[in-house]
Amino acid sequence: MAGTLLLVGATSDIGHAVAARYAEAGWRILLAARDPERAQRNADDLAARYRAEVALLRLDILATGDFARWLDGLPALPDTVVCAVGELGDQARAEGDLAHAEAVMRTNFLGPSLLLGLVAERFAARGSGAIVGISSVAGDRGRGSNYVYGAGKAGFTAFLSGLRNRLAKSGVRVVTVKPGFVRTRMTRGLRLPPLLTAEPSEVGRAVYAAAEGRGGDVVYVRKVWRLVMAVIGAIPEPVFKRLSL
Repeated sequence: MAGTLLLVGATSDIGHAVAARYAEAGWRILLAARDPERAQRNADDLAARYRAEVALLRLDILATGDFARWLDGLPALPDTVVCAVGELGDQARAEGDLAHAEAVMRTNFLGPSLLLGLVAERFAARGSGAIVGISSVAGDRGRGSNYVYGAGKAGFTAFLSGLRNRLAKSGVRVVTVKPGFVRTRMTRGLRLPPLLTAEPSEVGRAVYAAAEGRGGDVVYVRKVWRLVMAVIGAIPEPVFKRLSL
């Protein structure tokens, strides 16, 4: 029986693909975004293509003090919550611009973690629900090319792992999805290896399968990434420091 999805990060390409997969399955969709006007196109697309029931909600992922009141104001507690918020940022800029580095870290870690933590408490009280956090392989090991973004995602991954462990007997599922490279507006202009690069629709299908098909707890959208990151993680630190990754 179809339920209600709350998708946080509704203006992102990945977020739209996730919402589309749920809409295709007949779910009601709540789209949360900092700028609902930008998300209107995605809402209209879901309604037109799938005849989905879609509602737009305003949510600033950095306004953490508003989260509890915002959740209490939802028309109903959703069955599944997917957080697709992400900010790649500019590594070179972040090295000297503390405000930029802080924004990247808060967007990828602090905001999503605090929001999903509150969702988890409400789901645990009900005894059911699925929480999906879209993290990144960049958080598996810090690399010189993107360690500010990677640090945020590493924190988010650790938070989801701990939340999953704590709620293991509560009836609430917590899933971590690591897409790897994805062809989106955020990565436009980057040279991406085809074997390691997913389409947003792949991520959408992976999220739905993991959350609603009772799949794995930690999902690499393209399985080759599990091997790639295992190899990168096994490189000794003295060798790793000499690499340009």
